Amino acid sequence: MNRIFSVALLLVLFACGQSPETVQSPKPREAVLPVDTLYHNGTIWTGLSGSSDAEMLATTADKIVYVGDGSGVQFEAKQTVDLQGRFMSAGFIDNHVHFIDGGAGLASVDLRDADTREEFVRRIGDYSKTLPAGRWVLYGNWDHELWGGELPTRHWIDQVTGDTPVFVMRLDWHMGLANSAALKLAGINKDSKAPADGEIVRDAEDEPSGILKDGAMNAVLEVIPERTDDEFMAAFNAAQAHALSLGVVQVHAMPANPKDRTLLPALQKVQAAGAFKLRVYAMSPIEYWEELAAKVESEGTSTGKLRWGGVKGFVDGALGSSTAWFYEPYLDQPENSGFPLTEPETLDAQIAGADTAGLKLNIHAIGDRAIDELIADFRNTGGHATLAHRFRIEHFQHPTEQAIVQAARSAIIAAMQPYHAIDDGRWAEKRIGAARSQTTYAFRSILDAGGLLSFGSDWPVAPLSPLDGIYAAVTRSTIDGANPNGWQPQQKISVTDALRAYTSVNAYAGFEENQTGTLEVGKRADLVVLSDDPRKVAPEAIRDIEVLKTVIDGDVVFERD
Repeated sequence: MNRIFSVALLLVLFACGQSPETVQSPKPREAVLPVDTLYHNGTIWTGLSGSSDAEMLATTADKIVYVGDGSGVQFEAKQTVDLQGRFMSAGFIDNHVHFIDGGAGLASVDLRDADTREEFVRRIGDYSKTLPAGRWVLYGNWDHELWGGELPTRHWIDQVTGDTPVFVMRLDWHMGLANSAALKLAGINKDSKAPADGEIVRDAEDEPSGILKDGAMNAVLEVIPERTDDEFMAAFNAAQAHALSLGVVQVHAMPANPKDRTLLPALQKVQAAGAFKLRVYAMSPIEYWEELAAKVESEGTSTGKLRWGGVKGFVDGALGSSTAWFYEPYLDQPENSGFPLTEPETLDAQIAGADTAGLKLNIHAIGDRAIDELIADFRNTGGHATLAHRFRIEHFQHPTEQAIVQAARSAIIAAMQPYHAIDDGRWAEKRIGAARSQTTYAFRSILDAGGLLSFGSDWPVAPLSPLDGIYAAVTRSTIDGANPNGWQPQQKISVTDALRAYTSVNAYAGFEENQTGTLEVGKRADLVVLSDDPRKVAPEAIRDIEVLKTVIDGDVVFERD
Protein backbone atom coordinates (compact mmCIF):
# COMPACT_ATOMS: atom_id res chain seq x y z
CA MET A 1 0.00 0.00 0.00
CA ASN A 2 1.52 3.42 -0.96
CA ARG A 3 1.78 6.24 1.55
CA ILE A 4 -0.87 8.49 -0.07
CA PHE A 5 -3.43 5.62 -0.05
CA SER A 6 -2.61 4.80 3.57
CA VAL A 7 -3.24 8.34 4.75
CA ALA A 8 -6.48 8.50 2.78
CA LEU A 9 -7.69 5.29 4.37
CA LEU A 10 -6.95 6.59 7.87
CA LEU A 11 -8.86 9.79 7.19
CA VAL A 12 -11.88 7.80 6.02
CA LEU A 13 -11.76 5.56 9.07
CA PHE A 14 -11.56 8.45 11.49
CA ALA A 15 -14.39 10.17 9.67
CA CYS A 16 -16.54 7.09 10.20
CA GLY A 17 -15.62 6.88 13.87
CA GLN A 18 -13.53 3.72 13.52
CA SER A 19 -9.96 2.97 14.45
CA PRO A 20 -7.80 0.66 12.34
CA GLU A 21 -8.09 -2.03 15.06
CA THR A 22 -11.86 -2.34 14.57
CA VAL A 23 -11.73 -3.10 10.86
CA GLN A 24 -13.46 -6.47 10.25
CA SER A 25 -11.86 -8.76 7.72
CA PRO A 26 -14.38 -10.33 5.37
CA LYS A 27 -15.45 -13.84 6.53
CA PRO A 28 -14.06 -16.66 4.43
CA ARG A 29 -16.72 -18.34 2.40
CA GLU A 30 -17.79 -21.74 3.75
CA ALA A 31 -16.66 -24.71 1.72
CA VAL A 32 -19.52 -26.32 -0.16
CA LEU A 33 -19.59 -30.11 0.07
CA PRO A 34 -22.07 -32.03 -2.10
CA VAL A 35 -23.05 -35.31 -0.36
CA ASP A 36 -25.60 -38.04 -0.77
CA THR A 37 -26.62 -38.32 2.90
CA LEU A 38 -25.94 -36.01 5.84
CA TYR A 39 -26.44 -37.36 9.37
CA HIS A 40 -26.62 -34.64 12.01
CA ASN A 41 -27.74 -33.87 15.56
CA GLY A 42 -26.31 -37.09 16.97
CA THR A 43 -23.59 -38.53 19.14
CA ILE A 44 -21.17 -39.98 16.62
CA TRP A 45 -18.48 -42.20 18.15
CA THR A 46 -15.62 -42.36 15.68
CA GLY A 47 -13.75 -45.15 17.46
CA LEU A 48 -10.47 -43.24 17.18
CA SER A 49 -8.33 -43.11 20.31
CA GLY A 50 -8.15 -39.62 21.77
CA SER A 51 -10.85 -38.31 19.45
CA SER A 52 -13.97 -36.59 20.74
CA ASP A 53 -17.41 -37.48 19.45
CA ALA A 54 -18.56 -35.88 16.21
CA GLU A 55 -21.95 -34.29 15.55
CA MET A 56 -22.22 -34.76 11.79
CA LEU A 57 -21.28 -37.45 9.32
CA ALA A 58 -21.80 -37.40 5.56
CA THR A 59 -21.58 -40.11 2.95
CA THR A 60 -21.32 -40.14 -0.82
CA ALA A 61 -21.84 -43.40 -2.68
CA ASP A 62 -20.28 -46.07 -0.47
CA LYS A 63 -17.77 -43.89 1.41
CA ILE A 64 -17.65 -41.52 4.37
CA VAL A 65 -16.75 -38.04 3.11
CA TYR A 66 -17.12 -35.95 6.27
CA VAL A 67 -16.95 -36.44 10.05
CA GLY A 68 -16.96 -33.45 12.40
CA ASP A 69 -19.02 -30.66 13.95
CA GLY A 70 -20.01 -29.00 10.67
CA SER A 71 -18.04 -25.80 11.18
CA GLY A 72 -16.66 -24.24 8.01
CA VAL A 73 -18.71 -26.48 5.75
CA GLN A 74 -21.93 -25.90 3.84
CA PHE A 75 -23.52 -29.18 2.82
CA GLU A 76 -25.52 -29.78 -0.32
CA ALA A 77 -27.19 -33.04 0.66
CA LYS A 78 -29.58 -35.16 -1.38
CA GLN A 79 -31.06 -36.31 1.89
CA THR A 80 -30.63 -35.26 5.50
CA VAL A 81 -31.14 -37.56 8.48
CA ASP A 82 -31.80 -36.08 11.92
CA LEU A 83 -30.36 -38.53 14.45
CA GLN A 84 -32.33 -36.83 17.25
CA GLY A 85 -29.49 -37.27 19.70
CA ARG A 86 -29.07 -40.98 18.97
CA PHE A 87 -25.76 -42.83 19.00
CA MET A 88 -23.91 -43.72 15.79
CA SER A 89 -20.79 -45.84 15.38
CA ALA A 90 -19.09 -47.99 12.80
CA GLY A 91 -21.20 -51.05 12.08
CA PHE A 92 -20.50 -54.12 14.19
CA ILE A 93 -18.28 -56.93 12.94
CA ASP A 94 -18.69 -60.43 14.41
CA ASN A 95 -15.43 -62.39 14.54
CA HIS A 96 -16.87 -65.91 14.72
CA VAL A 97 -20.22 -67.23 13.50
CA HIS A 98 -21.57 -70.44 12.03
CA PHE A 99 -23.73 -68.37 9.77
CA ILE A 100 -25.68 -70.86 7.68
CA ASP A 101 -26.31 -73.22 10.58
CA GLY A 102 -27.53 -70.26 12.58
CA GLY A 103 -29.91 -69.27 9.81
CA ALA A 104 -31.22 -72.80 9.34
CA GLY A 105 -31.60 -73.18 13.09
CA LEU A 106 -33.97 -70.21 13.24
CA ALA A 107 -36.59 -72.42 11.59
CA SER A 108 -35.82 -75.57 13.61
CA VAL A 109 -36.65 -76.80 17.10
CA ASP A 110 -35.42 -74.45 19.83
CA LEU A 111 -34.14 -76.22 22.95
CA ARG A 112 -32.01 -73.39 24.31
CA ASP A 113 -34.28 -72.68 27.27
CA ALA A 114 -35.76 -76.17 27.78
CA ASP A 115 -35.15 -76.52 31.51
CA THR A 116 -36.66 -79.93 32.27
CA ARG A 117 -36.37 -83.39 30.73
CA GLU A 118 -40.09 -83.32 29.99
CA GLU A 119 -39.92 -80.02 28.11
CA PHE A 120 -36.85 -81.17 26.16
CA VAL A 121 -38.66 -84.33 25.03
CA ARG A 122 -41.93 -82.54 24.28
CA ARG A 123 -40.35 -79.97 21.99
CA ILE A 124 -38.46 -82.57 19.98
CA GLY A 125 -41.53 -84.75 19.63
CA ASP A 126 -43.80 -81.89 18.59
CA TYR A 127 -41.33 -80.62 15.99
CA SER A 128 -40.68 -84.06 14.52
CA LYS A 129 -44.39 -84.40 13.75
CA THR A 130 -44.22 -81.34 11.47
CA LEU A 131 -41.56 -82.83 9.17
CA PRO A 132 -42.09 -84.79 5.97
CA ALA A 133 -40.66 -88.31 5.70
CA GLY A 134 -36.89 -88.37 5.41
CA ARG A 135 -36.27 -84.99 7.06
CA TRP A 136 -34.11 -84.79 10.17
CA VAL A 137 -34.63 -82.96 13.45
CA LEU A 138 -31.44 -80.88 13.73
CA TYR A 139 -29.79 -78.03 15.68
CA GLY A 140 -31.66 -77.44 18.97
CA ASN A 141 -28.84 -75.99 21.10
CA TRP A 142 -29.79 -77.71 24.35
CA ASP A 143 -28.08 -77.20 27.69
CA HIS A 144 -28.24 -80.09 30.15
CA GLU A 145 -27.07 -77.80 32.96
CA LEU A 146 -30.57 -76.27 32.96
CA TRP A 147 -32.08 -79.48 34.34
CA GLY A 148 -29.26 -80.36 36.73
CA GLY A 149 -26.48 -81.70 34.49
CA GLU A 150 -27.81 -85.15 33.50
CA LEU A 151 -27.03 -85.92 29.87
CA PRO A 152 -30.06 -86.81 27.72
CA THR A 153 -30.21 -90.20 26.00
CA ARG A 154 -31.83 -91.70 22.94
CA HIS A 155 -34.24 -93.51 25.29
CA TRP A 156 -35.75 -90.16 26.25
CA ILE A 157 -36.80 -89.31 22.68
CA ASP A 158 -37.15 -92.58 20.73
CA GLN A 159 -40.80 -93.01 21.61
CA VAL A 160 -41.78 -89.50 20.44
CA THR A 161 -39.69 -89.50 17.23
CA GLY A 162 -40.06 -93.03 15.85
CA ASP A 163 -38.37 -93.37 12.44
CA THR A 164 -37.64 -89.65 12.12
CA PRO A 165 -33.87 -89.29 12.57
CA VAL A 166 -32.78 -86.82 15.24
CA PHE A 167 -29.41 -85.24 15.89
CA VAL A 168 -29.70 -82.20 18.15
CA MET A 169 -26.61 -80.36 19.30
CA ARG A 170 -25.61 -79.18 22.73
CA LEU A 171 -25.24 -75.42 22.53
CA ASP A 172 -21.41 -75.60 22.28
CA TRP A 173 -21.66 -77.84 19.17
CA HIS A 174 -19.07 -80.26 20.52
CA MET A 175 -21.65 -82.80 21.67
CA GLY A 176 -24.92 -83.99 20.17
CA LEU A 177 -27.79 -86.38 20.90
CA ALA A 178 -28.86 -88.91 18.26
CA ASN A 179 -31.98 -91.05 18.50
CA SER A 180 -31.92 -94.72 17.56
CA ALA A 181 -33.00 -94.00 13.98
CA ALA A 182 -30.03 -91.67 13.46
CA LEU A 183 -27.57 -94.07 15.10
CA LYS A 184 -28.76 -96.85 12.80
CA LEU A 185 -28.26 -94.70 9.70
CA ALA A 186 -24.76 -93.83 10.91
CA GLY A 187 -23.87 -97.45 11.65
CA ILE A 188 -23.18 -96.78 15.33
CA ASN A 189 -23.91 -99.76 17.59
CA LYS A 190 -22.59 -101.64 20.61
CA ASP A 191 -19.49 -102.77 18.72
CA SER A 192 -18.58 -99.32 17.44
CA LYS A 193 -15.32 -97.83 18.65
CA ALA A 194 -14.87 -94.15 19.27
CA PRO A 195 -12.24 -92.29 17.23
CA ALA A 196 -9.23 -90.84 19.02
CA ASP A 197 -10.71 -87.34 18.75
CA GLY A 198 -14.14 -88.18 20.16
CA GLU A 199 -16.28 -90.22 22.52
CA ILE A 200 -19.33 -92.47 22.22
CA VAL A 201 -21.08 -92.22 25.58
CA ARG A 202 -22.56 -95.55 26.68
CA ASP A 203 -25.47 -96.51 28.91
CA ALA A 204 -25.65 -99.10 31.70
CA GLU A 205 -25.89 -101.94 29.12
CA ASP A 206 -22.76 -100.65 27.33
CA GLU A 207 -24.93 -99.59 24.38
CA PRO A 208 -24.48 -96.15 22.78
CA SER A 209 -26.60 -93.76 24.82
CA GLY A 210 -27.05 -91.42 21.85
CA ILE A 211 -24.56 -88.83 23.11
CA LEU A 212 -21.62 -88.34 20.75
CA LYS A 213 -18.73 -85.98 21.40
CA ASP A 214 -16.56 -84.17 18.86
CA GLY A 215 -14.98 -86.61 16.35
CA ALA A 216 -17.56 -89.28 17.18
CA MET A 217 -20.25 -86.99 15.74
CA ASN A 218 -18.80 -87.25 12.25
CA ALA A 219 -20.41 -90.63 11.56
CA VAL A 220 -23.84 -89.02 11.97
CA LEU A 221 -22.96 -85.74 10.26
CA GLU A 222 -21.85 -87.65 7.18
CA VAL A 223 -25.26 -89.30 6.68
CA ILE A 224 -27.34 -86.16 7.12
CA PRO A 225 -28.54 -85.15 3.64
CA GLU A 226 -26.72 -82.18 2.18
CA ARG A 227 -28.66 -78.95 1.83
CA THR A 228 -30.10 -78.15 -1.53
CA ASP A 229 -29.22 -74.81 -3.08
CA ASP A 230 -32.70 -73.54 -2.18
CA GLU A 231 -32.29 -74.64 1.44
CA PHE A 232 -28.90 -72.95 1.65
CA MET A 233 -30.31 -69.74 0.19
CA ALA A 234 -33.21 -69.76 2.65
CA ALA A 235 -30.82 -70.27 5.57
CA PHE A 236 -28.55 -67.46 4.33
CA ASN A 237 -31.42 -65.03 3.89
CA ALA A 238 -32.76 -65.77 7.37
CA ALA A 239 -29.31 -65.36 8.91
CA GLN A 240 -28.64 -62.14 6.99
CA ALA A 241 -31.93 -60.54 8.00
CA HIS A 242 -31.26 -61.44 11.63
CA ALA A 243 -27.71 -60.04 11.51
CA LEU A 244 -28.75 -56.76 9.90
CA SER A 245 -31.45 -56.23 12.52
CA LEU A 246 -28.71 -56.39 15.17
CA GLY A 247 -26.38 -53.85 13.55
CA VAL A 248 -23.98 -56.48 12.21
CA VAL A 249 -22.44 -55.37 8.91
CA GLN A 250 -19.85 -58.14 8.57
CA VAL A 251 -19.38 -61.68 9.85
CA HIS A 252 -16.34 -63.94 9.92
CA ALA A 253 -18.05 -67.21 8.98
CA MET A 254 -16.56 -70.46 10.27
CA PRO A 255 -17.13 -74.04 9.06
CA ALA A 256 -19.23 -75.96 11.55
CA ASN A 257 -16.87 -78.93 11.75
CA PRO A 258 -13.29 -79.72 10.72
CA LYS A 259 -14.34 -81.46 7.50
CA ASP A 260 -17.02 -79.05 6.25
CA ARG A 261 -15.68 -77.85 2.89
CA THR A 262 -19.09 -76.80 1.52
CA LEU A 263 -19.37 -73.34 3.06
CA LEU A 264 -17.34 -71.24 0.64
CA PRO A 265 -18.62 -72.82 -2.62
CA ALA A 266 -22.21 -72.43 -1.46
CA LEU A 267 -21.62 -68.80 -0.43
CA GLN A 268 -20.19 -68.11 -3.87
CA LYS A 269 -23.48 -69.32 -5.38
CA VAL A 270 -25.37 -66.94 -3.10
CA GLN A 271 -23.04 -64.12 -4.14
CA ALA A 272 -23.58 -64.90 -7.81
CA ALA A 273 -27.34 -64.74 -7.22
CA GLY A 274 -26.99 -61.19 -5.90
CA ALA A 275 -28.34 -61.93 -2.42
CA PHE A 276 -25.53 -60.35 -0.40
CA LYS A 277 -26.25 -57.24 1.65
CA LEU A 278 -23.80 -57.71 4.50
CA ARG A 279 -20.13 -58.67 4.19
CA VAL A 280 -18.89 -62.22 4.79
CA TYR A 281 -15.30 -63.29 5.41
CA ALA A 282 -15.51 -67.07 4.95
CA MET A 283 -13.03 -69.50 6.51
CA SER A 284 -12.23 -72.96 5.15
CA PRO A 285 -11.11 -76.05 7.10
CA ILE A 286 -7.35 -76.06 7.56
CA GLU A 287 -7.37 -79.73 6.55
CA TYR A 288 -7.94 -78.55 2.96
CA TRP A 289 -5.48 -75.65 2.99
CA GLU A 290 -3.84 -76.73 -0.26
CA GLU A 291 -7.19 -76.63 -2.05
CA LEU A 292 -7.84 -73.12 -0.72
CA ALA A 293 -4.33 -71.96 -1.64
CA ALA A 294 -4.94 -73.07 -5.24
CA LYS A 295 -8.25 -71.20 -5.26
CA VAL A 296 -6.58 -68.02 -4.02
CA GLU A 297 -3.92 -68.39 -6.69
CA SER A 298 -6.49 -68.71 -9.46
CA GLU A 299 -9.37 -66.50 -8.22
CA GLY A 300 -7.90 -64.06 -5.71
CA THR A 301 -9.54 -63.56 -2.32
CA SER A 302 -12.82 -61.74 -2.92
CA THR A 303 -15.85 -61.15 -5.06
CA GLY A 304 -18.14 -58.30 -4.10
CA LYS A 305 -18.98 -58.55 -0.41
CA LEU A 306 -17.61 -62.09 -0.07
CA ARG A 307 -13.98 -62.67 0.96
CA TRP A 308 -11.94 -65.77 1.67
CA GLY A 309 -8.33 -66.79 2.29
CA GLY A 310 -8.54 -67.75 5.96
CA VAL A 311 -8.47 -71.25 7.45
CA LYS A 312 -10.06 -72.60 10.62
CA GLY A 313 -8.44 -75.39 12.61
CA PHE A 314 -9.12 -77.13 15.92
CA VAL A 315 -6.78 -77.96 18.77
CA ASP A 316 -9.44 -79.22 21.21
CA GLY A 317 -13.14 -79.34 22.05
CA ALA A 318 -15.25 -77.39 24.55
CA LEU A 319 -15.64 -76.98 28.30
CA GLY A 320 -19.35 -77.82 28.35
CA SER A 321 -18.72 -81.15 26.63
CA SER A 322 -15.63 -81.82 28.80
CA THR A 323 -13.49 -82.12 25.67
CA ALA A 324 -11.39 -78.95 26.09
CA TRP A 325 -7.75 -79.98 26.63
CA PHE A 326 -6.31 -79.14 30.07
CA TYR A 327 -3.15 -80.01 31.99
CA GLU A 328 -5.19 -81.08 35.03
CA PRO A 329 -8.33 -83.24 35.03
CA TYR A 330 -11.87 -81.95 35.24
CA LEU A 331 -13.02 -81.80 38.86
CA ASP A 332 -16.24 -83.62 38.07
CA GLN A 333 -14.47 -86.18 35.84
CA PRO A 334 -11.14 -86.98 37.55
CA GLU A 335 -10.14 -89.43 34.82
CA ASN A 336 -10.60 -86.86 32.03
CA SER A 337 -8.38 -83.91 31.05
CA GLY A 338 -9.88 -83.49 27.59
CA PHE A 339 -8.00 -84.33 24.41
CA PRO A 340 -6.72 -82.85 21.13
CA LEU A 341 -9.11 -82.98 18.19
CA THR A 342 -6.19 -82.86 15.78
CA GLU A 343 -2.99 -84.80 16.37
CA PRO A 344 -0.38 -82.18 17.37
CA GLU A 345 2.07 -83.23 14.65
CA THR A 346 -0.66 -83.05 12.03
CA LEU A 347 -1.79 -79.61 13.15
CA ASP A 348 1.82 -78.38 13.22
CA ALA A 349 2.22 -79.37 9.58
CA GLN A 350 -1.12 -77.83 8.59
CA ILE A 351 -0.27 -74.53 10.28
CA ALA A 352 3.17 -74.37 8.66
CA GLY A 353 1.82 -75.26 5.21
CA ALA A 354 -1.10 -72.84 5.31
CA ASP A 355 1.04 -70.00 6.61
CA THR A 356 3.70 -70.56 3.96
CA ALA A 357 0.93 -70.38 1.34
CA GLY A 358 -0.10 -66.96 2.69
CA LEU A 359 -3.39 -68.11 4.19
CA LYS A 360 -4.69 -66.52 7.40
CA LEU A 361 -4.72 -68.74 10.50
CA ASN A 362 -7.71 -68.87 12.87
CA ILE A 363 -7.34 -71.81 15.25
CA HIS A 364 -9.77 -72.95 17.95
CA ALA A 365 -8.18 -73.51 21.39
CA ILE A 366 -10.09 -73.50 24.69
CA GLY A 367 -8.28 -75.47 27.42
CA ASP A 368 -5.04 -74.19 28.99
CA ARG A 369 -2.93 -76.95 27.46
CA ALA A 370 -4.50 -76.45 24.03
CA ILE A 371 -3.77 -72.71 24.20
CA ASP A 372 -0.14 -73.27 25.21
CA GLU A 373 0.37 -75.78 22.40
CA LEU A 374 -1.08 -73.36 19.87
CA ILE A 375 0.96 -70.36 21.05
CA ALA A 376 4.09 -72.49 20.68
CA ASP A 377 3.02 -73.50 17.16
CA PHE A 378 2.37 -69.90 16.17
CA ARG A 379 5.69 -68.68 17.57
CA ASN A 380 7.57 -71.48 15.85
CA THR A 381 5.83 -70.64 12.58
CA GLY A 382 5.99 -66.85 12.72
CA GLY A 383 9.32 -66.50 14.49
CA HIS A 384 9.88 -62.87 15.46
CA ALA A 385 7.40 -61.60 12.87
CA THR A 386 4.13 -62.81 14.38
CA LEU A 387 2.69 -59.28 14.24
CA ALA A 388 2.55 -59.40 10.44
CA HIS A 389 0.73 -62.75 10.44
CA ARG A 390 -2.10 -61.65 12.75
CA PHE A 391 -2.51 -65.18 14.08
CA ARG A 392 -5.83 -65.70 15.87
CA ILE A 393 -6.72 -68.01 18.71
CA GLU A 394 -10.46 -68.61 18.44
CA HIS A 395 -12.12 -68.54 21.88
CA PHE A 396 -8.93 -68.32 24.06
CA GLN A 397 -11.18 -69.23 26.97
CA HIS A 398 -8.99 -70.71 29.70
CA PRO A 399 -5.43 -69.41 29.33
CA THR A 400 -2.85 -69.36 32.07
CA GLU A 401 -1.48 -65.98 33.14
CA GLN A 402 1.74 -66.82 31.31
CA ALA A 403 -0.19 -67.58 28.11
CA ILE A 404 -1.90 -64.19 28.27
CA VAL A 405 1.46 -62.45 28.44
CA GLN A 406 3.01 -64.61 25.71
CA ALA A 407 0.09 -64.01 23.35
CA ALA A 408 0.31 -60.26 23.90
CA ARG A 409 4.06 -60.18 23.29
CA SER A 410 3.64 -62.16 20.08
CA ALA A 411 0.72 -59.98 18.88
CA ILE A 412 -1.54 -63.06 18.74
CA ILE A 413 -5.17 -61.98 18.60
CA ALA A 414 -7.55 -63.30 21.26
CA ALA A 415 -10.69 -63.83 19.16
CA MET A 416 -13.22 -64.21 21.96
CA GLN A 417 -16.98 -64.38 22.43
CA PRO A 418 -18.00 -62.54 25.62
CA TYR A 419 -21.51 -64.00 26.02
CA HIS A 420 -19.90 -67.35 26.83
CA ALA A 421 -18.60 -65.83 30.07
CA ILE A 422 -22.09 -65.16 31.45
CA ASP A 423 -23.35 -68.51 30.16
CA ASP A 424 -20.53 -70.84 31.20
CA GLY A 425 -20.02 -68.86 34.42
CA ARG A 426 -23.07 -70.63 35.87
CA TRP A 427 -21.24 -73.96 36.08
CA ALA A 428 -17.61 -73.58 34.96
CA GLU A 429 -16.13 -73.78 38.45
CA LYS A 430 -17.56 -77.22 39.08
CA ARG A 431 -15.63 -78.35 35.99
CA ILE A 432 -12.27 -76.63 36.56
CA GLY A 433 -12.32 -75.12 40.06
CA ALA A 434 -11.75 -71.64 41.45
CA ALA A 435 -8.05 -71.31 40.63
CA ARG A 436 -8.34 -72.01 36.90
CA SER A 437 -11.45 -69.85 36.73
CA GLN A 438 -9.48 -66.71 37.65
CA THR A 439 -8.29 -66.35 34.06
CA THR A 440 -11.42 -67.65 32.35
CA TYR A 441 -12.55 -65.20 29.65
CA ALA A 442 -9.78 -62.90 30.88
CA PHE A 443 -10.78 -59.75 29.00
CA ARG A 444 -9.20 -57.28 31.44
CA SER A 445 -5.98 -59.25 31.83
CA ILE A 446 -5.55 -59.44 28.05
CA LEU A 447 -5.89 -55.68 27.63
CA ASP A 448 -3.66 -54.96 30.64
CA ALA A 449 -0.97 -57.16 29.08
CA GLY A 450 -1.16 -55.11 25.88
CA GLY A 451 -2.97 -57.87 24.01
CA LEU A 452 -5.39 -57.66 21.09
CA LEU A 453 -8.98 -58.40 22.13
CA SER A 454 -11.47 -59.19 19.37
CA PHE A 455 -15.17 -59.99 19.96
CA GLY A 456 -17.92 -62.02 18.33
CA SER A 457 -20.76 -64.37 19.21
CA ASP A 458 -20.11 -67.96 18.04
CA TRP A 459 -23.76 -67.87 16.91
CA PRO A 460 -25.84 -70.06 17.12
CA VAL A 461 -23.90 -71.28 20.19
CA ALA A 462 -24.67 -67.88 21.73
CA PRO A 463 -26.93 -64.98 20.69
CA LEU A 464 -25.73 -63.03 17.66
CA SER A 465 -26.44 -59.60 19.18
CA PRO A 466 -23.28 -57.49 19.73
CA LEU A 467 -25.15 -55.52 22.39
CA ASP A 468 -25.64 -58.75 24.34
CA GLY A 469 -21.91 -59.35 23.99
CA ILE A 470 -21.03 -55.84 25.18
CA TYR A 471 -23.38 -56.27 28.14
CA ALA A 472 -21.66 -59.56 29.00
CA ALA A 473 -18.15 -58.10 28.80
CA VAL A 474 -19.06 -55.08 30.93
CA THR A 475 -21.17 -56.77 33.61
CA ARG A 476 -20.13 -60.46 33.59
CA SER A 477 -23.48 -61.07 35.29
CA THR A 478 -24.39 -64.73 34.64
CA ILE A 479 -27.68 -65.45 32.90
CA ASP A 480 -29.05 -67.31 35.92
CA GLY A 481 -28.94 -64.11 38.01
CA ALA A 482 -26.60 -65.71 40.54
CA ASN A 483 -23.75 -63.24 40.00
CA PRO A 484 -25.28 -59.75 39.85
CA ASN A 485 -21.90 -58.12 40.53
CA GLY A 486 -20.18 -60.24 37.92
CA TRP A 487 -18.58 -63.67 37.76
CA GLN A 488 -14.82 -63.16 38.02
CA PRO A 489 -15.54 -59.41 38.18
CA GLN A 490 -11.85 -58.52 37.98
CA GLN A 491 -12.11 -59.33 34.26
CA LYS A 492 -14.76 -56.70 33.45
CA ILE A 493 -13.89 -54.11 30.80
CA SER A 494 -15.28 -50.71 29.80
CA VAL A 495 -17.99 -50.17 27.20
CA THR A 496 -15.47 -48.35 25.00
CA ASP A 497 -13.09 -51.32 25.10
CA ALA A 498 -15.96 -53.64 24.16
CA LEU A 499 -17.09 -51.38 21.31
CA ARG A 500 -13.56 -51.37 19.92
CA ALA A 501 -13.43 -55.18 20.13
CA TYR A 502 -16.56 -55.32 17.92
CA THR A 503 -15.37 -52.68 15.44
CA SER A 504 -11.78 -51.53 14.94
CA VAL A 505 -10.04 -54.60 16.39
CA ASN A 506 -12.20 -56.92 14.31
CA ALA A 507 -11.39 -54.87 11.23
CA TYR A 508 -7.69 -55.35 12.05
CA ALA A 509 -8.20 -59.07 12.73
CA GLY A 510 -9.75 -59.33 9.26
CA PHE A 511 -6.98 -57.32 7.54
CA GLU A 512 -9.37 -54.46 6.75
CA GLU A 513 -8.39 -51.71 9.20
CA ASN A 514 -7.76 -49.29 6.33
CA GLN A 515 -11.28 -49.76 5.01
CA THR A 516 -13.57 -50.12 8.00
CA GLY A 517 -13.87 -50.32 11.79
CA THR A 518 -13.72 -46.58 12.55
CA LEU A 519 -15.59 -43.55 11.21
CA GLU A 520 -13.05 -41.69 9.09
CA VAL A 521 -13.12 -39.94 5.74
CA GLY A 522 -12.42 -42.41 2.96
CA LYS A 523 -13.60 -45.48 4.84
CA ARG A 524 -16.69 -47.51 4.01
CA ALA A 525 -20.05 -46.08 4.94
CA ASP A 526 -20.89 -49.08 7.14
CA LEU A 527 -22.77 -47.64 10.12
CA VAL A 528 -25.13 -48.47 12.94
CA VAL A 529 -27.52 -46.16 14.79
CA LEU A 530 -28.57 -47.13 18.33
CA SER A 531 -31.42 -45.85 20.48
CA ASP A 532 -29.03 -44.94 23.32
CA ASP A 533 -25.34 -44.37 23.94
CA PRO A 534 -24.09 -47.62 25.54
CA ARG A 535 -21.33 -45.66 27.28
CA LYS A 536 -23.87 -43.57 29.20
CA VAL A 537 -26.66 -45.94 30.21
CA ALA A 538 -26.48 -48.15 33.28
CA PRO A 539 -24.50 -51.32 32.45
CA GLU A 540 -27.51 -53.56 33.03
CA ALA A 541 -29.49 -51.51 30.48
CA ILE A 542 -27.04 -52.09 27.59
CA ARG A 543 -28.87 -55.20 26.40
CA ASP A 544 -32.12 -53.18 26.18
CA ILE A 545 -30.69 -50.74 23.63
CA GLU A 546 -32.31 -51.05 20.21
CA VAL A 547 -30.68 -51.01 16.80
CA LEU A 548 -32.55 -48.35 14.86
CA LYS A 549 -30.68 -48.35 11.56
CA THR A 550 -28.00 -50.43 9.84
CA VAL A 551 -26.18 -48.92 6.86
CA ILE A 552 -23.82 -50.72 4.47
CA ASP A 553 -22.05 -48.93 1.62
CA GLY A 554 -24.21 -45.90 2.39
CA ASP A 555 -27.45 -47.85 1.84
CA VAL A 556 -29.95 -48.44 4.64
CA VAL A 557 -30.28 -52.22 4.87
CA PHE A 558 -32.28 -52.30 8.09
CA GLU A 559 -34.49 -49.70 9.74
CA ARG A 560 -36.66 -50.28 12.78
CA ASP A 561 -40.23 -49.08 12.39
